[in-house]
Amino acid sequence: MNETSPRNSRITEANGLDSVLLLDAVNLVLEEAARCGASASEAAASLSHGLSVTVRMGKIETVEHTRDRGLAITVYFGERTGSASTSDYSAPSVQQTVQAACSIARFTEEDPCHGLADPDRLATEFPDLDLDHPWPLTVDEGKELALTCEQAALDHDTRIGNSEGAAVASHQGCEVYGNSHGFRGMSRKTRHEISCSVIGKSNGSMQRDYWYSTSRKREDLEDASKIGRTAGARTVRRLGARKLETCQVPILFEAPVASSLLAHFLGAISGSALYRKASFLLDHLGKPVFPDFVRIHEQPLLQRAMGSAVFDSEGVATNPRDIVSGGVLEGYVLGSYSARRLGLQTTGNAGGVHNLTIDPGKEDLPGLIRNLGQGLLVTELIGFGVNSVTGDYSRGAAGFWVQNGEIQFPVEEVTVAGNLKEMFQSITAIGCDVDTKRNIRCGSILVEGLTVAGQ
Repeated sequence: MNETSPRNSRITEANGLDSVLLLDAVNLVLEEAARCGASASEAAASLSHGLSVTVRMGKIETVEHTRDRGLAITVYFGERTGSASTSDYSAPSVQQTVQAACSIARFTEEDPCHGLADPDRLATEFPDLDLDHPWPLTVDEGKELALTCEQAALDHDTRIGNSEGAAVASHQGCEVYGNSHGFRGMSRKTRHEISCSVIGKSNGSMQRDYWYSTSRKREDLEDASKIGRTAGARTVRRLGARKLETCQVPILFEAPVASSLLAHFLGAISGSALYRKASFLLDHLGKPVFPDFVRIHEQPLLQRAMGSAVFDSEGVATNPRDIVSGGVLEGYVLGSYSARRLGLQTTGNAGGVHNLTIDPGKEDLPGLIRNLGQGLLVTELIGFGVNSVTGDYSRGAAGFWVQNGEIQFPVEEVTVAGNLKEMFQSITAIGCDVDTKRNIRCGSILVEGLTVAGQ
């Protein structure tokens, strides 16, 4: 199981990760905090291990074994709070860390918004989301897969003569969260990845690009050779890139970079930005933010997805919900603290969103390119020129110039500029080429009338 009922006194099925050790550490924290007089307490204990193998130009470059563990503790004395952490699960260390958190609490300011999540919001059902698929990856297997991936990229075209490397990685983690409301919850997840990045050269021009595949289950990864060929193809198509004259044209953000637009949207509707009044979407609840065909929603209970979770980092149950419906902002992204600051209820987003999804349209990327007519297809964004207060947007970009619905030539060293509030309203299409490799699930996005600053 990936999630275990908080009523269980023991958590079993360790699968190589000692979840009983984690539960015992959490229980010890809560007992010690109560003994020290804390009015409430919570703790999250984690244990993870993994292997990563990287090759470059046909030779192993790095082999990294990781094994990490941590115990994060928060105690409350009325409206005061203190936090401390340790990687030592021995009883004396845990007790000393709790005492340190209690000591810190004495020096903090009172804040009526501090505290555990409300008991009636905590998860009580724990469906198996199929997130735990250990891969007993060996160094030899990782090496062979990485070599296969890199060689496929190098063989794709004679203009590819150098490599930044190919990597194969497998990671498994387990976490137990508990609090003094009686909640105990465990999650166990795996993440596996194959990636490749190569460099092409032609007529004095050099370009690099990459591709990767990531999944919870080894069998769901793309074939290593296919990943390499895709990395090679994406690199070669960028050779001979040109600059553009400054112009105002439609912009098509390819799916892997389009998700960054939703990331900026999330930042603007997150509790911390809202209660600090540092958001360009302040006081927009119930107002149109996107065109009426746009729906953005969370899907926390998807099987085997990268952002799935039964409960958030406070133990609050997650639920599917619309954040934007018919283009209208229906909800914020809140944990318990930010919700109290705003006079609202937590949305189960302590620690972030869960499989945020923008509903796709009917056109794939080639179809969107045809619809673009004349403009810029952006395949890479550079820098972080975004003002979260005003929504002003300016980022370096690379991609392809499109004319008459067809790609004409690669483009580099341009800047895409606009205002996010206006950009969201100017979305004209969303692709069905949904990128599911991240917690934000998004197809390519076509936006009208942005400024491309070039020569």
